[in-house]
Amino acid sequence: MRIYDVAFYAAGFFILGVFGVSLKISLPIILFIAALLAILFLFAGFYKNSKRLFWLAAFCLAIVAGAFYFDFRDFNREESAKIVFNEKISFQGLVIKDPKRGEWQDLIIKLMPPYSGNISIKLPLYPSFNYGDLIDFFGKIEKPPTDEYADYLKKENISGTAAFLRTESVAENKGSKIKSILFELKNKTIANLQKVLPSESAAFMSGIILGERAEFSKELKTAMANSGTTHLVALSGYNISVIGVAIGVMFGCFLSRRWTFILSVLLIFIFVLMTGAEASVVRAAVMGSILLLAKQVGRIYSFRNAIALAAFFMILENPRILNFDVGFQLSFAALLGLVYLAPAIEKFFRLNKENDFFGAKENFLNSFSAQLAVAPLLISYFGNFSLIAIISNVLILTFMPVTMALGFILAGIGFISYYFSLVFGWFVNLFLAYELFIIKFSGGLNILKINFSGAALFAIYYVALIGFIIWANNKKSANGQ
Repeated sequence: MRIYDVAFYAAGFFILGVFGVSLKISLPIILFIAALLAILFLFAGFYKNSKRLFWLAAFCLAIVAGAFYFDFRDFNREESAKIVFNEKISFQGLVIKDPKRGEWQDLIIKLMPPYSGNISIKLPLYPSFNYGDLIDFFGKIEKPPTDEYADYLKKENISGTAAFLRTESVAENKGSKIKSILFELKNKTIANLQKVLPSESAAFMSGIILGERAEFSKELKTAMANSGTTHLVALSGYNISVIGVAIGVMFGCFLSRRWTFILSVLLIFIFVLMTGAEASVVRAAVMGSILLLAKQVGRIYSFRNAIALAAFFMILENPRILNFDVGFQLSFAALLGLVYLAPAIEKFFRLNKENDFFGAKENFLNSFSAQLAVAPLLISYFGNFSLIAIISNVLILTFMPVTMALGFILAGIGFISYYFSLVFGWFVNLFLAYELFIIKFSGGLNILKINFSGAALFAIYYVALIGFIIWANNKKSANGQ
């Protein structure tokens, strides 16, 4: 077996083991399933005299390794956390992430000795705290109220929660200097946008270039959910992949393929730096860059290893993201849709992308493929899936690369001249007003919604998509195209 096949199957079987434990399947059952698969592969290997099947039997050990790895990481995290729950205590903690602010401020705190572990604390907006602040607290730390919430917190490496404790600032700037600079840059960028754009436009621009949604109104959040455009302001691979391809189409109009790829990846990582280089954003950038690499090399079948190994290393860093991180799932589903499903649809309908006005055909194909790939997940997590999302995404994504570029330029000008940025902001707001109009209009159309449930239906759906991809590629081969 070739080395890249070994890497692909080892990573895939390891991921299966992690997934099994995350579904709360007991280790003995997983060991039994792995042993049974190994025996079946061995018998089939002897019967067909196939070395590949013997290799697959050996890879069943990776299933066991994945299962044990998940449990080991969970055990290690719980053992390292030393927290007194449900008692009023005094403790000290360091703010280790940029606080999220809306109706209140949410802090992620690293507990100082004699305690240890991370907790999530909800506080009033004032006094305001920042990344790197060391704070004295007095109050009660509680365990997560439900298993579902506990799984989410464990995925975020958080062991407990607290709300509206008594606080007193001890010291500032005790965190990473680099992170402090990045978070300050992000906050100043948002302030620059708020100075020159209407409040809703500023909030939307902050969302699409920085992933900030603190200033979003409830009406706008509802409209984005109904129109299927929430991903535009969600820092996931789903967002960056679709926008990354659109950026590539824009650069591809006047630059070589190589420079288009380089500049697209560069923009993605500028995006990461602007948002503070959080782990979730880095994951999203990796996913977006993988997609762009696929477009660059033009080899989707050999690309399976890049996808499998990207998933493997992300899961190695945090095994809980596989089953408890919707952003991770949407990232991979959308990426697979863009890399495998989009070419199949293009071949099946014999689409001609010549004379592609502003990349509209490309955006439609990518948006349609990504929407089909993530539809069951959106239904499972959010209760419905609106077909109007395809139309609204095409209408918005056609202009999204320009809007993002103008947003970065506008924010940069704000550091130089307020008056110049005020004039330029008027022009930028034309794009934002158009996109917000599409979001609100399509979000108000309560039509074309699909609701269904059941694991069997989801399995049938994805089997059908895989069958279509295989059939479309075989059809092309049979026609000698």
